[in-house]
Amino acid sequence: MISTLIKSTYQPKRLAVKLTAKGENYVQQGHPWVFSDSIVKITADANTGDLAIIFGKRANKMIGIGLYDALSPIRIKMIYSSTTPVTIDAAFFYKKIEKAFQKRAPLLKTNTNSYRLLFGENDGFPSLIADVYNSVLVVKLYSEIWLPYFNTILESLVDVSKCETVVIRLSRSLQNSNSHQLKDGEVVYGTLDNEVVQFVEHDVNFSANVIKGHKTGYFLDHRENRRQVGLLSKNKTVLDVFSYAGGFSVHALANGAKKVTSLDISEQALEIAKQNGKLNNYSGKHNVLVGDAFKILKQLVVEHQQFDVVVIDPPSFAKQQSEVALAKKKYAQLAELGAKLTAKGGMLVLASCSSRVTATSFYDINSQTLQKTQRTFSIEQKTQHDIDHPIGFLEGAYLKCGYYRFLDN
Repeated sequence: MISTLIKSTYQPKRLAVKLTAKGENYVQQGHPWVFSDSIVKITADANTGDLAIIFGKRANKMIGIGLYDALSPIRIKMIYSSTTPVTIDAAFFYKKIEKAFQKRAPLLKTNTNSYRLLFGENDGFPSLIADVYNSVLVVKLYSEIWLPYFNTILESLVDVSKCETVVIRLSRSLQNSNSHQLKDGEVVYGTLDNEVVQFVEHDVNFSANVIKGHKTGYFLDHRENRRQVGLLSKNKTVLDVFSYAGGFSVHALANGAKKVTSLDISEQALEIAKQNGKLNNYSGKHNVLVGDAFKILKQLVVEHQQFDVVVIDPPSFAKQQSEVALAKKKYAQLAELGAKLTAKGGMLVLASCSSRVTATSFYDINSQTLQKTQRTFSIEQKTQHDIDHPIGFLEGAYLKCGYYRFLDN
């Protein structure tokens, strides 16, 4: 059984909610967020975790159900959008988890045993992420709305995924909350012999620290792009910028790259990248560069260094709207530096995970910047999230990646 520590003593109430016309339209369109300023009327004494039953103004009929979050400007996080009556119980959550698992089925037919089982709002579980690494399930909570339902959900996740171990990760706000007894990195089901868990991604071996690693331990969203970069890398020289744990680097090495250079500001991350590389057989050389990516890229340009494949996958540059303009400048800088470092006939792969910078803006920035270099190039493809990161609403689409081939052999 799941640890009894997770069980919440709070019994959620049913709240009757009426919204503004705009808020109502969003709910009927399937948008998962209801902001506080969209609420016209709500039952008194609403608490975090209560079921918010949203009624439409026109027919005074239910149009959806969400979870009330007193601590967030997104006051109601939707878990059901329909006029058909439904009971929110263990069977309801189990069915949603099973549906999410079926979406991932094609991926699990490949030699891959790591995947995102629940992608927050996009799978109907706002503020909740569930990642699988081999037989270990890592669940990250971002809101207290799930505490009353958590035990039931975890039992369903274990049953569907067949995982043997469950680790809980908590957002900073939940780590500082007194509303529960959970601890970040706590093993609540099964045993964990080693906090570093090995897993496979399209025939390539990796590891993730599920207790102390960033988010749930690894970034799964770029899996398909990593596979493609691996296929591009045979007998090539590769530069992996903002490499973190070496996702692109290791795929390149495992697929026969001659020389791979991993660049990151974190020495610890680069050590993990080197260790991940050693989990595979490879004959190429793996170099690491520690430091600020912009400074090091400029230095490599001064040294006239070039690579057959250059991958630039920075962290989010725009975590709030006020940072968007600066983020766009940074993307332009990286595209310019990347072009200078990509050899004749080479491939430049540019990625963005800033949800506030739209795909259209990102691709426009890249094309305009590369055109200024006077080099002829073609856009071989544009990609988004892998299959285990389905996009359920506009803001859920954060990842974009462009492949630019220089045609100057």
